[in-house]
Amino acid sequence: MTTQTFTVTGMTCGHCVASVTEEVSEIPGVRNVDVTLETGQVTVTSAEPLDSASVRAAVEEAGYQLA
Repeated sequence: MTTQTFTVTGMTCGHCVASVTEEVSEIPGVRNVDVTLETGQVTVTSAEPLDSASVRAAVEEAGYQLA
């Protein structure tokens, strides 16, 4: 297992958190996603290290940006 932390900009509410969590959770190998609204931090636990491009694509699909 590996844990990586990313920073997402543009989240303002619980719906934002849910959208990012849902999209990032769909990346193959992801086991857990923890989003902290106040800091914009997204901590992802996965079987293997994730390619930041796949995380960026999932975050953008949710309508936000990786910092």
